[in-house]
Amino acid sequence: MSEKTENPTDPAAEPIPLADSADTAAPEADRLATLEAEATQFRDKWLRAEAEMQNLRTRTRREAEEARQFAVQKFARDVVETAENLRRGLDSLPPAAEDEPELLAKLRNGFEGVERGFVAMLERHGVKKHEAAGQPFDPELHQAMAEQPAPEGVEPGTVIQAWTPAWTLNGRLLKPAMVVVAGKA
Repeated sequence: MSEKTENPTDPAAEPIPLADSADTAAPEADRLATLEAEATQFRDKWLRAEAEMQNLRTRTRREAEEARQFAVQKFARDVVETAENLRRGLDSLPPAAEDEPELLAKLRNGFEGVERGFVAMLERHGVKKHEAAGQPFDPELHQAMAEQPAPEGVEPGTVIQAWTPAWTLNGRLLKPAMVVVAGKA
């Protein structure tokens, strides 16, 4: 008896029919086109994911920088109040006169020097003072507290009096100027 027995259910035992070369080329071309389409789709997804990650990195870096720049906003607002109080104190002194006591002149000069140094220190840290008097009204920087008829030679919409200056922190409004605006005569 032969060791080799034929098993009709064994696929290896069945002879493989020779296919026409045109019949096999078409399924391979379809398969290749499908694989190329999938590769293009995966590349597109990968590029989109890379772009999204780059956008996320940029946005995170920008938000961290803004947080660093504006983290002291509350503190800066309080310090600005101190600068304004110092100016109010200086404004409450009598005007300089030739016959005033030397002590009063020295105190005034000393406090003015302190104010200049204080404002310069604020500016080094991004806090800037913006004088409003004589400027056109800007709702981004000014808060109109009153409106008065425009004096002669003054355009309506011009700030004719500023009770306080505007303050910004790195370009962002910290405290608006309290102003009186010239209205129509």
